Amino acid sequence: MKQLTGACIIGQSGGPTAVINASAQGVIQTALKADCITRVLGAAHGIKGVLDDKLYDMSQEDPAELDLLQYTPSSALGSCRYKLADPDVDDTDYKRILEIFQKYDVRYFFYNGGNDSMDTCNKISKYMQKVGYECRIMGVPKTIDNDLNGTDHCPGFASAAKYIATSCAEVWQDARVYDTGMIAVIEIMGRHAGWLAGSAALANLTGCGPDLVYLPEVDFDMDQFLADVKAVYEKNGNCMVAVSEGIHYADGTFVSEAKTSATDGFGHAQLGGLAALLADKVKQATGAKVRGIELSLLQRCGAHLASKTDVQEAWQAGSAAVNAAVEGITDKMVAFQCTREGGYKCETSLEPLDIVANFEKKVPREWINEAGNNVTQAFIDYALPLIQGESNGPKENGLPRFARLKKVLTTEL
Repeated sequence: MKQLTGACIIGQSGGPTAVINASAQGVIQTALKADCITRVLGAAHGIKGVLDDKLYDMSQEDPAELDLLQYTPSSALGSCRYKLADPDVDDTDYKRILEIFQKYDVRYFFYNGGNDSMDTCNKISKYMQKVGYECRIMGVPKTIDNDLNGTDHCPGFASAAKYIATSCAEVWQDARVYDTGMIAVIEIMGRHAGWLAGSAALANLTGCGPDLVYLPEVDFDMDQFLADVKAVYEKNGNCMVAVSEGIHYADGTFVSEAKTSATDGFGHAQLGGLAALLADKVKQATGAKVRGIELSLLQRCGAHLASKTDVQEAWQAGSAAVNAAVEGITDKMVAFQCTREGGYKCETSLEPLDIVANFEKKVPREWINEAGNNVTQAFIDYALPLIQGESNGPKENGLPRFARLKKVLTTEL
């Protein structure tokens, strides 16, 4: 394997997570130490930063601030939702990307994101191969939805799962404070895959979890839902329901009343309003006091509840991408291969980008109970090892101390 010398670019894309910056930290710190990588550049707002020639020189950052990235939520370099066209139809963007790569002698490109980001990574990789520009391109996984194909789980999922389970346990306590009963409906992120909603069931390990859990892997029936809730409420005097924002009827239409409100840059419906809709339906059916609770962005930015396991694995994924590229590997995404029997063990592997891009991994039907209103022990056994450990980031004035990057543009040097 010949050594390939040149600059690298790291970009972040899609929805943020509590640990996406730990992956960026893994890429940046490992790349800065690599002799064959001459310059480490951060793309402002993902691929759009490349197209706009808006790149940060990461060597200008204080190493102590880079260390704080593992405790800092959201995407420190900035994110985007930008869909590259099919290069056979319109190669304008690709020509521009090649121009920028040549300008800075970029020979390594790392893209940190989910399904659509891996699609972007795959398209750029195939285009560079087609035009004969040698550049090693690696995908670094990220998504709280946990729906990337080819990997046991995704960085970001575990911390969101821990936040969701903790919040459900806390709401359970609050919902039982009065001598009158209450029904709580908690809306959880997840468009087509129910990994996050299923994670609410982890709260039952505290004795304070949801009675019912609904995932998009099972068609939703409103009448059966109301019957399920009424049965629990009449038996216990209280009821907590965890429901994925992406639940849908048998005809495929989303239950969410906000399903047509907007779409993101990739044409995906931006869902919301489900908790309020279901709370209203439940109130009409039962006459009970009902609260609809939407966790919303808190699920993906709650770094104060990040899983230490998640933080460490996110950093490991970024570092592994750089090491693999330096060793001559390209056109892959870093993945996790894990065992849980006899103790949890996780190792990185590499998967071809084209089997990852645009394929969604869903919760296995056998991990959902027959009635379709909760998860089984198999789901708990899968998710529980991932949420272990506390992040314990530094504090200032009793508040989290996040990374403060200078973000020095190459054009300013």
